[in-house]
Amino acid sequence: MAWDTERTKKLLLDAGADEFSAFGLAGARVDRIAGKAGVNKERIYQYFGKKEAFFSAVLEHELVATLAAVELSGHGPAAVAEYAGRRFDYQCAHPAFARLMFWEGLELSSPVAERTRRIHARSMVEAARAAVPGLSEEDAEELLITVIVLVDGWIAMQTVDRLFATDRAERESTRRAFVVRTVEAATRAALA
Repeated sequence: MAWDTERTKKLLLDAGADEFSAFGLAGARVDRIAGKAGVNKERIYQYFGKKEAFFSAVLEHELVATLAAVELSGHGPAAVAEYAGRRFDYQCAHPAFARLMFWEGLELSSPVAERTRRIHARSMVEAARAAVPGLSEEDAEELLITVIVLVDGWIAMQTVDRLFATDRAERESTRRAFVVRTVEAATRAALA
């Protein structure tokens, strides 16, 4: 039976996302990743190189999925707010990416897949300015950074949420609504 290299890589990337998002680059263990994937750990080194390179591959894999899943479209301040809501929904369903970005910021001196991400960031800025024509480039940049921090910060820092929020039953929908309102208000303020 032939070895399915692509399937093996996918198993390793998925197991890597779980491990790295939980423990970061320094705390993650290659043997746990291999065990969870059901693959010999030597395959990680063979396919991806050292642990740092594997972390980069995992983050880039998660990045591609996230970029494909959530786009900024529509017109007016509500379009940016709706993007924030869709990003919130996606990140809640797929929290590994937000956690990986936080670990990246803590443990690496430069972004993974920097060129690809810079290109995407520029396209997002242009999408925000197309949706809200009166938005300056600088305001669009700050607005998108704010969306990322509001959404991804909540995913990565849920213990802080437990300190401030007492209503647990509807917490996710309450937080989502607040993020959307905040982003729409910030967009309107940037236009004023």
